[in-house]
Amino acid sequence: MAAIVSLKNVVKRYVRGKQRVEVLHGVDLECEAGEFLALMGPSGSGKTTLLNLIGGLDRPDEGEVIVAGERIDRLSSGQLAKWRARHVGFVFQFYNLLPVLTAERNVEVPLLLTKLSRAQRRKNVAAALELVGLTDRAKHKPTELSGGQQQRVAIARAIVADPTIIVCDEPTGDLDRENAEDILGLLQMLNQRQGKTIVMVTHDPRAAEFASRRLYLDKGRLVHQETRSAA
Repeated sequence: MAAIVSLKNVVKRYVRGKQRVEVLHGVDLECEAGEFLALMGPSGSGKTTLLNLIGGLDRPDEGEVIVAGERIDRLSSGQLAKWRARHVGFVFQFYNLLPVLTAERNVEVPLLLTKLSRAQRRKNVAAALELVGLTDRAKHKPTELSGGQQQRVAIARAIVADPTIIVCDEPTGDLDRENAEDILGLLQMLNQRQGKTIVMVTHDPRAAEFASRRLYLDKGRLVHQETRSAA
């Protein structure tokens, strides 16, 4: 199966004060379509930097980043924004929902960048909320929802435009164990039943067990990988 994500000799540096710090050192990585990949490692290992490169939120200083058949490190800012809207759904630790909007309006936001009619947007929003089990909370604002429900809204928003890949940055980091298990089960369902490709950063080994493959970073290098045994 062809890789949906391919990074080749990727280097990323940041300026901290007067120092130029190299965060990723020549990383090579491939993720196949339909895979659920967990990126793990200690704080400062480069996990989120790597995820941001895959999601088109950042650019490498050296190397190639190819996602969904596009060499995204070569795209202009405008091209990259359109590419993200078409191909990537984002799930963050703190949900990033707009507090003044209801659940259904939060989910609709990515569709406002498309040419879909209002009726079709509403149909897609309803389907996404049903998939995450929140049809009965569509009219509620984030402050009226639990943390687990807010993250479900965020996942519905991530999938509503049918993205090629879902990138998750510590999606259960702000949740208790029970809600975390529910969210991870939902992501696993999207992967196994809907065929969604998921790349997730997590520090939690129990969360990583839901992924089909785990990659470990240390000091900006991939040092180890594990694949989940078939049940």
